[in-house]
Amino acid sequence: MRQETVVVIVGAGPAGLATSACLNVLSIPNIVLEREDCYASLWQKKAYDRLKLHLAKSFCELPHMPYPVSTPTFVPKNMFVKYLHNYVDKFEIEPLYQRSVENAWYDENERKWVVKAKNGVSGLVEEYVGEFLVAATGENSEGYIPRVYGLDNFKGSVMHSIQYENGKKFNGKNVLVVGSGNSGMEIAYDLYNWGAQTSIVIRSPVHVFTKEIVQLGMYLLQYLPCSIVDSIVLMCGKLLYGDLSEYGIQRPVKGPFRIKQELGRSPVIDVGTIGRIKTRDIQVMTTIEDIDENQIKFTDGTEKHFDAIVFATGFRSTVRKWLKDDGGLFNEKGMPMHKSPNHWKGDHGLYCVGFASAGLFGISNDAKNIADDIFRIVRGN
Repeated sequence: MRQETVVVIVGAGPAGLATSACLNVLSIPNIVLEREDCYASLWQKKAYDRLKLHLAKSFCELPHMPYPVSTPTFVPKNMFVKYLHNYVDKFEIEPLYQRSVENAWYDENERKWVVKAKNGVSGLVEEYVGEFLVAATGENSEGYIPRVYGLDNFKGSVMHSIQYENGKKFNGKNVLVVGSGNSGMEIAYDLYNWGAQTSIVIRSPVHVFTKEIVQLGMYLLQYLPCSIVDSIVLMCGKLLYGDLSEYGIQRPVKGPFRIKQELGRSPVIDVGTIGRIKTRDIQVMTTIEDIDENQIKFTDGTEKHFDAIVFATGFRSTVRKWLKDDGGLFNEKGMPMHKSPNHWKGDHGLYCVGFASAGLFGISNDAKNIADDIFRIVRGN
C-alpha cells in the first residue's frame, strides 16, 4: 500500500498532535503515524497517577486552544488528557495507530520523503510519501535504564518510571528510587505515602524549589536577565529550605534557569519530598556500586536490602533508529545538532518537534514554526 500526502508526521504525542493541528488550520493535508494504539500514550498509559504539569497552564497550552478558565494553574494528568481529547476533536486530527515506522528516507528522484511503517494489526509494511517529513517522536520516546553492575542478579522487581502507576503494591516494602529529577522525587514521595520504606539515589547536584518559586522565575524572565532571575529564585530557595547538603543534596554551581537554557534540565519542583528527606523518612543514598541479589551496596560503603527498584532515569530519543536521511539535523544521541531557536528545521523539508528540551511551551512554538514554514513553501509553489 502506498499513500501520498503533503506532510507525514511520525508520532502522535503532544508534539505530533500540535503540528497536525497547526497544519489543519492552514488546510495542509497531513498524515500522523503512531506506533501505539492511542495518541499521547505516554500520558494516557505510562504516567503515574499523581502527576501534574510542572509549569503553570499558561506555559503548557498547545497552539490555538487555551485551557478553560476553570482549569487549575497546575494541571493534573487526567485534566491534561481530557484537554488532549478535546484538542484532537476540535482540530479533527486522525492518527493512524499501530504503525511502527521502520525507516524513512529522502528520495532524490521523486524529491519526496518515503516512510515505511509496519501495520501492527495486518502485519503488512505500508508506504507513506510526502513532500515534508516531521519527526515528532520527541526526546521521551524510550525509557532509559542505565547499566548497573549486578542488576541482572537483582531478585526483586525492577521498573522504569513509565511503568509506575502508584505505590499501593509496595506498602511495607523497601524500595529504591534511582534518579532525582521531578519524576524520581515525586515517585519517592508517593511511595512514602503508600507506606513503603523509601530511599532515593541522588548522584548529581540539583536545584529544588516550590512550584510558586518556579512560576515567579518564569514570570520574571520576561523582564529581567537570566542571571538576576537566578539570584532571586536561589535566595527564595535558600530561605525556604536552608542548606540541604547535610541531607545529601548539593546545589549546582550554575543557576536553575541558566542550566535550563544550556542543558534543557529543569529544576525539581518539590511536592513534599524534601520535608520527608529532612525527617529521614526518605533516605538519600549515593551511587549504586554493586547489587547482590536483594542486597545493594553504595559508593559510600552503605549496604541495604531492597525489594524493588524504580528507575526514574529519564528517556532517550529513538529517531536515529528509523530516520536514515537526517541531513545533519540530529546528533549521535538523536537530539538536534543546533540549539534553540534554530533546531527545528533540516534539509529537503525535514523538521523536528518536541526535541528542544522546552516542554509543552517549546512544542507549541516548534509546531507553529513548522506549519508556517511549510505553508510559506507550499504557497510559493
